[in-house]
Amino acid sequence: MSEAALRRTPLYDRHLALGAKMVPFSGWEMPVRYQSVMAEHRAVRSRVGAFDISHMGKFVLRGANVREQLERIVPSSLAQTEPGHSRYTVLLNDRGGIVDDLILYNQGQDSQNPDWERWMTIVNAATTAKDWSWMQQHLPDVTLEDLSGDRVLLAIQGPQAVEALQSFVRESLREMPRFGHATVTLSDRPQDPVFAARTGYTGEDGFEVMLPPKAGLNLWDRLLEAEVIPIGLGARDTLRLEAALHLYGQDMDDDTTPLEAGLSWLVDWSEERDYIGKSALVAQKQAGVQRRLVGLVMNGREIARPGYEVVSDGTATGQVVSGTQAPTLGKAIALAYVPPNLAKVGTDLSVKVRDRLCPATVVKRPFYKVSATKNI
Repeated sequence: MSEAALRRTPLYDRHLALGAKMVPFSGWEMPVRYQSVMAEHRAVRSRVGAFDISHMGKFVLRGANVREQLERIVPSSLAQTEPGHSRYTVLLNDRGGIVDDLILYNQGQDSQNPDWERWMTIVNAATTAKDWSWMQQHLPDVTLEDLSGDRVLLAIQGPQAVEALQSFVRESLREMPRFGHATVTLSDRPQDPVFAARTGYTGEDGFEVMLPPKAGLNLWDRLLEAEVIPIGLGARDTLRLEAALHLYGQDMDDDTTPLEAGLSWLVDWSEERDYIGKSALVAQKQAGVQRRLVGLVMNGREIARPGYEVVSDGTATGQVVSGTQAPTLGKAIALAYVPPNLAKVGTDLSVKVRDRLCPATVVKRPFYKVSATKNI
């Protein structure tokens, strides 16, 4: 795609003014870094950072019995997802492959029609058009609204995220549980409704907030004035990989099932429930998977990059899908697919790096986990 065809978020000029390095990403021109990736990564782990994630897809789903209809297209039970709560899950195709991963937010009664439910979902930027088409096809009785180009979406992440965002929000955020969400108001712009969810993609505490463009620009400016650090896509990737969070299109795709990707905890095996892809998952569960996603730590200084071969006893047996030098851990880490017999924690393997076999060990995921708090 040419530079002229790339889409830009409402914050584009702000990124340029901050000296961000801009790169093409999923059809958008996005900031990959403002300073060094290492500095931005450490800012999120130690204090707080702000991400422009307005490129992600944002859909509203309204209608009678939305939950029941959603349960036909996701393998997870949504029965416990009460209003004000949300659920991470996946869309599946008939083969049990992952169409996309997403978060579903139950917003309760629809304000326009008391007999309807209102849900919202945030989807990956690269799959927005695909997901929209998929939902239109498989949710014929749900009224869909695409807010992807009409809202700013910011992520405020880090151990000081609550304090940073609370300064600008009237309602108390401190008691909001992990994966909880609510409509809140900004202290200086009460006319603009703000969707705030205690979710993120960094392994830290934090919020994702969706709001109209003018309000979003204002909040971004005020956060930076309060010394919240702007964070680009580079640190977003190293942060999520330390937390072993999946990247769609890299760690999983239409040909990857939840059982292979380490997401079997999303699958409801109840006999009374049926959903797209269930028969394929049941068959795979009975037959056994042929590969599993594992975490690897490199035992030397070499970095395992996506596409590198994983080797056991001199034979290529798997492939790295994500890999980086982990700033928090001071070592190279990776996600890779290997045969089930090599997936046990503690298994010694090798990764082929520039024709050299470099030792690696299968480790428990996530690589990094924030200290336990009341809300995490």
